Amino acid sequence: MDEKLKKSQLARLSRIEGQVRGVARMIEEGRYCIDVLTQIRAVRAALDKVEQETLGDHLQHCVAHAFHAGSEKDRQIKIDEILEVLDSRRR
Repeated sequence: MDEKLKKSQLARLSRIEGQVRGVARMIEEGRYCIDVLTQIRAVRAALDKVEQETLGDHLQHCVAHAFHAGSEKDRQIKIDEILEVLDSRRR
């Protein structure tokens, strides 16, 4: 992962961490359920963004390298890894 993306991802994850603590506080305080659910959806959306950017970086660097410089076995491993991650997301 390049340094710019790494820095961006870490900053985003730090904000997400704060959001999750905020959701916990909301639950402790007995806040209205819809407000809690709205915040949970915001956390999920932020995590989805981290996931998308990480996947994009993986495809552009790790997978591209395997397809240009790797063996057929290396290419298949990268394909299988991505399929496994995507499949586990549907469960």
